[in-house]
Amino acid sequence: MRTLKDGVPSLRCGMIGFGMIFDETYRPVFEHCPSSLLSFSGSPFNAELCAVATRTGSRAARYLASKTEQASFQNFSGPNAVSRLLASGVDVVCVATPDDRHFEAARDAIRARKHVLIEKPSVLSLSELDELTRLATENEVLAKVVYHKLADPDHKKLRTLYRDGVLKHVNNGYCSLLEPKSISGGQFAEWITGRNPATYVAVHYLKLIDFTFGPNWSLDRVSATGQRGLVGPADGPTWDSVQLQVVYRHPDTREAAFDIHTSWVTPDNFPGYVEQEVQFRFDNAVWSAHQRKRGVELTVENRTPGELKNTPNYHYNGTFLEPWGERSQRGYGIEVIERFFQEAAFVEFDGPSEQRNQRLAQMRTLTYNDITADRNCVAIVQSLEAILARAAGGAPGCLVKVNGSAGGLALYEPGNAKPLVLYEGRV
Repeated sequence: MRTLKDGVPSLRCGMIGFGMIFDETYRPVFEHCPSSLLSFSGSPFNAELCAVATRTGSRAARYLASKTEQASFQNFSGPNAVSRLLASGVDVVCVATPDDRHFEAARDAIRARKHVLIEKPSVLSLSELDELTRLATENEVLAKVVYHKLADPDHKKLRTLYRDGVLKHVNNGYCSLLEPKSISGGQFAEWITGRNPATYVAVHYLKLIDFTFGPNWSLDRVSATGQRGLVGPADGPTWDSVQLQVVYRHPDTREAAFDIHTSWVTPDNFPGYVEQEVQFRFDNAVWSAHQRKRGVELTVENRTPGELKNTPNYHYNGTFLEPWGERSQRGYGIEVIERFFQEAAFVEFDGPSEQRNQRLAQMRTLTYNDITADRNCVAIVQSLEAILARAAGGAPGCLVKVNGSAGGLALYEPGNAKPLVLYEGRV
């Protein structure tokens, strides 16, 4: 690890991917370092952006050109950009590429003995997750995944009430996240062919459900349907919206079913812009949360809903002029990035080098973000993608059974008793 000239320890960080996610969450962290980050022991450290790897390098070049200070990093592009970044001396790698490009980038970074933070979903199959888990253990590094909604104040309170026994026995729930057409038709147009909004955003709710109401239950089955025809052809592999159902089984054998609806073809002028809603039903209670109902509504002539949002989510991320005159950018979307850097700093800086493995093992027990705790989410994603692929191939209505007699993930088509085994081992 490197040290700054004033003696403050520094994590040299590399970004693979430099799009919207970087701008909204990673950028504020890097721009406010080193003064804003403290290790778990209370000692200051710096997380320094030293290298970026992308396909074209154009976004990173524009960013560098726009900054007169606090922006100096190597900008790698082209087919060997990742390998050049890994050879540049970085200690930590953040993977913020499209979801179907996560695995190779994360695998190569872990092989190079770099701590890794991957945007959700971590990977698209359990075999890929198994490989990353094995490599992280072998190379003695952290492998983590971003689920920033776990740090949403509403969701933290939900988990608190459930763990404290105020909310008793979750029975079912509904989650919805709708994004505007400008996301799928413009911002994501380069990589969206063959993809679906559920893999991209439903995973936030999958982790929320699995983390909040688990671990004393078992994933039982997955089903899904969806619509096509706006983002791509009506008979093609690209999905406009998806309706996913996930069923868990409690130790008392009662089932809990969760429906998660996602879309990225909502009209651009819809007031919510990104519309988010959840409802969970318990034996003794109902919990409902809605982004627009808890937030503010804003109209500015000629600036909303394009430049500014009608219903902004300042809990997620916002820029502020503090009462004491300082300008800041904060929110739960940024907190989870800072927390990962604190975890990596704890491993590398907070104690004698001979105790590093003990600190590493301690950070791996954090089930909110360690990839070893991502099995149920990845199992659902793999099942979802297989179900949608079969539907696009002319076989709608499939169901995936989890940890049944046929294997860890077994896909059943209507009218066919013989399953297609997606994953043989136990989920």
